[in-house]
Order: sequence, then structure tokens, then C-alpha cells
Amino acid sequence: MTAERDNALGLYVSIPFCRSKCTYCNFASGVYPASEQGHYVERLVEDLTRAGAWAAEMVAELPRRVDTVYLGGGTPSLLAPDLLARLFRAMRLEFDFDPEAEITVECAPGQISDDVLATLVEAGVNRVSLGVQSFIDSEAHASGRLHERAMVAEDLRRLRAAGIANLNVDLIAGLAGQTFVSWEESLDVLVEAGVPHASVYMLEVDEDSRLGREMLAGGVRYKAGLVPSDDAIARMYGSALGRLAGAGIAQYEISNFCRTGFGSRHNLRYWQRRPYLGVGLDASSMLRAAPEAKGNRDVLRATSTDELGAYLEGWQRLDETRLSVASQHEEAWFLGLRLNEGVEVAAVEREFGAAMAGAALRVVGRLTEDGLLAFDGERVRLTERGRMLSNDVFQEFLGLAPEGELARPGAR
Repeated sequence: MTAERDNALGLYVSIPFCRSKCTYCNFASGVYPASEQGHYVERLVEDLTRAGAWAAEMVAELPRRVDTVYLGGGTPSLLAPDLLARLFRAMRLEFDFDPEAEITVECAPGQISDDVLATLVEAGVNRVSLGVQSFIDSEAHASGRLHERAMVAEDLRRLRAAGIANLNVDLIAGLAGQTFVSWEESLDVLVEAGVPHASVYMLEVDEDSRLGREMLAGGVRYKAGLVPSDDAIARMYGSALGRLAGAGIAQYEISNFCRTGFGSRHNLRYWQRRPYLGVGLDASSMLRAAPEAKGNRDVLRATSTDELGAYLEGWQRLDETRLSVASQHEEAWFLGLRLNEGVEVAAVEREFGAAMAGAALRVVGRLTEDGLLAFDGERVRLTERGRMLSNDVFQEFLGLAPEGELARPGAR
């Protein structure tokens, strides 16, 4: 998938507040005092208000029309109703929302009060993502989740009764104590819940989460010794592919599955390299050069600080990086390959030229021989094995740009 100039924008708003910090979480979130919420929303409103001036300063195009909004975290549903209402008023004041805009809010099961739910509905929220991770209570609790299976069912009932039927449920393969039997049970409950969208992630092990650090150091506090092996996690993920496909929930991206017509329009922006503005802690933005930047095809990426104190003090953005055409070409491959539809070679050649695309096609040829990619003459796609080793595949496309011009993947 290659990018075309888009006259619409996606908004991402980071809400970092949680009631508990999950052991596997590597996001910029935490158990911060509720007293900070008002100040934090004030800062979000400031960023939204200043976004136009910032984009102009960076000679970047900031569409006013918004067709997707995503409140992630953290747990956005922990914000007080008046703060949620204020935030949505500020977004609508600064931008023009499409009547059919997809507006998503992440929620933790058992943490959606009646007042918050009413506020979300009034604000136009039409999609909710529930961070379930496991329907096995012992696994959820061991990972730091506070809910039980019955709470998930009740929240799904309440959301549907309120008119929000576009629902996603997250699951993680590889939680401490998880077995093949318990994983299959979680998949069964997910299918029986009838949600139109599911996200299935394989546990990430890195030093940015407590569980990851413990696994790397060999500790026991967070039950690192009970985490399944890499091979077992891969097999769990593979079983999810078949189970969900059989239930009519088809894979369309490495970690995302949906019934027809329910793909996440906001997340598709990231993989299709379409513009989005992120505000809040550790939020990323991707904007294209403004038309008046004569012949400038650079893309602007920017990320805000991941330190709450610094953000509250007024820190704007850091890592403001302009991606060269060569780096954009790399992104076209390693973001586009995340999607099951893959990368259309002719579109890459139109956008970047045959010579630049040719360098990538040589990588494609080698990875096709290794069984990681499939090429039918028109599109390049990850094979099932390639999805299991996707990070290794993507790394192969990072050497195409000149040294110093490598680009990071997009926002969350």
C-alpha cells in the first residue's frame, strides 16, 4: 500500500492514567494521581489549539477535516466525565468531524461508569476497544488486570445497549501461566461474544515492561518463569488464525481481525501512511509537506515526551524528523507488509520510481526463496511463516535508504 495525498486527518489522543500497571505493558502509562487529570486535559487542549500553528511552522499540511479519532492509553475511560466532555469539545472546535467519523475509545473492563458511558455516547463515540487480554481470570490477574470474565460480558451488554456495537477485544498470546487449553478457551469466549473485531498480540519481551525485564534478568516476582516458550506462543497465535477465520473474523493485519466492514479505520491510517496528529504523552504524528513547500515530498514525523512531568510543564514535541523519499520508500514496504493485502508493486513504482523499487524487489526475491514472502507478480505478501518472523522481515527493508535516513515505524 502506498500513500496518496489525503484531505482528511486522524486524531490520536494519549490518556496515560491507569488503575494498575500491567506487567507486560511497555506503553507510556502508569498509576498517576487522579488530581493530575485536569491539568493533563488542559495540556491536551493546548496542544490541539496550537496544532495548526505548529504545522505551519514545520511547513506541514494539517487537514482540518477529521474522519477518525482514537483515545488510547492508558485507560481513557478513567477520565472524569466533565474532562472527557471538555476534550471532545476542544477537538470539535479545532477540527471538522465527518458525520460518519470513526471515534474509538480504549476502555478497561469493569472500569466504565454509567456517567462515563453516557458521556462517550453524547460525544459521538461509536467504537470501543476492551483490553481483555485473557478470559481466564487467573491469567488476567497475574498480568495486572483487575477484571473478571463476567465483567467483560456485562460491559459488552451495556455498550451495545447504549448503541455502541462496533467493539474490539484484545487478547495476548503468551501470558504467564497460559496453556494451550486456556488459550483455546479464551478464543472460544471471544468468538461467542460476537464482537466484530479482535486484536491478537504475541507477548513482547523487552526492557520497557516489568515482565520483560524480569524475563531478561531471570526474576520471579511477575511469574516470568511461567511465560510460555517462543515456540508455544507462535503456535497459540497460529491457532488463533484458524479459529477466528472459521468464525468469520478474518485477518487483515498481522495482529488484527474483523468481520466484513469492521476493520479499524484509524489504525489503517498508520499502515497506509496517511496523515495523523497525535497529542499527549508519547503520542506520534505523521504529516505531509504543505503544498507550498515547492517540490518537497518529505514527510514529518514527531513524537512527544514520554515523561508525564515534562509534558505537564509544557513540553511540546521531540524527535521532529523529516523522512526522505528513500526512507518513505522503506516505510511503504515494512508498513504495507503488515496488511494481508500486502504491497502493490506497481503503486510503489509509481510513487518512488522503478530504480528505487528495484532495490526492494531484490530483497523480496531473496525472502521469497526463504519462504517468508509470496509474490504473485502484482503484490508482495507475508507468508504465514513470514508473519511469525515479521520483525526479521521488516529489518531487511531498513537498509535501502542511505545511512542516517532510517525511519521508525509509525505511531501505535
